[in-house]
Amino acid sequence: MQFRPEKKFGFGLMRLPRLDPDQPAAVDVEQVKQMVDLFMSKGFTYFDTAWMYNGFASECVAKEALVERYPRDSFTLATKLHNGFFNTLEERDDVFFKQLEKTGAGYFDYYLLHGIEKGSIEKYEKFDCFSWLLEKKAQGLVRHAGFSYHSTPELLDEILTKHPEMEFVQLQINYLDWESKWIQSRACYEVCVKHHKPVIVMEPVKGGTLADLPEEAEKLLKAKEPAMSIPSWAIRFAASLDNVMCVLSGMSSLEQMQDNLSYMEDFKPLDEEEKKLCFEAAKIINSQIAIPCTACSYCTEGCPMHICIPQYFSIYNEDMREHLDQKGWTINFTNYERLSETFGKASDCIGCGQCEGVCPQHLTIIDYLKDVAAHYEH
Repeated sequence: MQFRPEKKFGFGLMRLPRLDPDQPAAVDVEQVKQMVDLFMSKGFTYFDTAWMYNGFASECVAKEALVERYPRDSFTLATKLHNGFFNTLEERDDVFFKQLEKTGAGYFDYYLLHGIEKGSIEKYEKFDCFSWLLEKKAQGLVRHAGFSYHSTPELLDEILTKHPEMEFVQLQINYLDWESKWIQSRACYEVCVKHHKPVIVMEPVKGGTLADLPEEAEKLLKAKEPAMSIPSWAIRFAASLDNVMCVLSGMSSLEQMQDNLSYMEDFKPLDEEEKKLCFEAAKIINSQIAIPCTACSYCTEGCPMHICIPQYFSIYNEDMREHLDQKGWTINFTNYERLSETFGKASDCIGCGQCEGVCPQHLTIIDYLKDVAAHYEH
C-alpha cells in the first residue's frame, strides 16, 4: 500500500468560519479561500470533509475554495459515507455520486465509512459497504479505503481482523481522551498499531476544549513553553505518535490556521517531559468539565425540536467551571436567552433519543439537557 507523502497536518472542513454564527451552512467562503491558499503555500495538502458537515455545505465549499482553484493532483481530498443517509444499496451510490458532484473532485483520495460503532456496524455489514468501497477503488473513484471509528478497542480489533483490506483508520485522539474509559484513545490506537494500520487523527483539540483550558492547566503549559499557543500542545501531542499519518484540525478562522502552521510547518515531536505535562493538564481539566461535548453537531441535524445542543453545552460548561453555578447570574444567561430566540430551549427536548443515537462521544444528552434547563430556565 503506497500513500501519497503528506505533511502530518490536515485541514478539517467541519468547523468552517461562518457569516452567521447561528447558521452552519452560512460559510464565509472568501475567508476559507484565504485559509486554503495559506495552507497550500506552506506545502500542506490534506483536506477532510463529509456529507453533513457545516449543514451539508462543506463539500460544496471544498469545490469552490479548493477544487476549482488548484490542479487536482496538487491536493488530497477525503470524504465519507455516513450510515444515517442510506437505507438501500442504491442510496449508497446516490450519496457517493452526489458527493462527486458537490466537490467536483473526479475521485476521492481517501474515502471513509463514517463513524463506525456498535450501533452502526451492522448496517454497514448488512449493505456490504466494505466490498462496495473496494469496488469504488477498483473503478478508480477512490484511491484509499478506510473508516472513522467511535467505539471500543475490542470491536475495532474484530473489524480489522474481518476486514484487513481497510487501509487506514480515523480515530479520536487527544491527551484528554487518551485514557478515557469512554473514548479509549490509547487502546484504539494500539489496536491499529497491532494491525499495521496508519491512523488519521480527528478531534485533537476535542472541539476546542483543549484550546481554552482552566487557568491552572494553562499556567502549567505556559511555564514550559511561553511562546507556544495552548492548542499547539494538543495537536503536537497527537502528531507525536509514531503510527499517526495525519492530524486533522477543524479551523474556523485564518488566525487559527496561521497559529497551527507556525509549529506544524517544521514539526518537532513532544518529548517525554512535555507529554507528562499534557497528562497533568488533562487531570485538571477532567476535574472541572461538566459535559465532554466536542461540538461536532451530529446531534442537531435530526433534532425535531431544533435545539442547539452543542452551544447550550458549551455555555453550561463555562458556568460549571470553577463552580460558577454558585455565583448566581452570569453573561451566559443572556447568551442562553439569545440562542433560545432562534432555537428550541433545552426544556423543549421530547426525549426521542435521536441525538444520543448519533453522538460519537456516547453522551447522555437527554439528561444533560435537563441539567442545562434547570440552570438557565429556573
